[in-house]
Amino acid sequence: QVQLVESGGGLVQPGGSLRLSCAASGSIFRIYAMGWYRQAPGKQRELVAAITNDGITHYGDSAKGRFTISRDSAKNTVYLQMNSLKPEDTAVYYCNGNYLSGYWGQGTQVTVSS
Repeated sequence: QVQLVESGGGLVQPGGSLRLSCAASGSIFRIYAMGWYRQAPGKQRELVAAITNDGITHYGDSAKGRFTISRDSAKNTVYLQMNSLKPEDTAVYYCNGNYLSGYWGQGTQVTVSS
């Protein structure tokens, strides 16, 4: 089994920055990509960003140009640097392994508000 543990969410003002972290443990050899999804109230869960074991990155339209995904393979950890945050970025952010049919963390709340 794979365990994913997120950290780094919180309250930030519009225009501010946050960095989310996700540490993977367990059967990490099963993971070929890690990433972040988010879900706002009343909306579907959407891809924010993902990075494969080969270092290929994918970004959702809402994240392009503002968010950066990276990883530390030695620590089995993936990061999401979020800059220029907007109120519409408010959501629960979920760490993910292997896209929609894969593994999920418990989620961390990100609230962008003045």
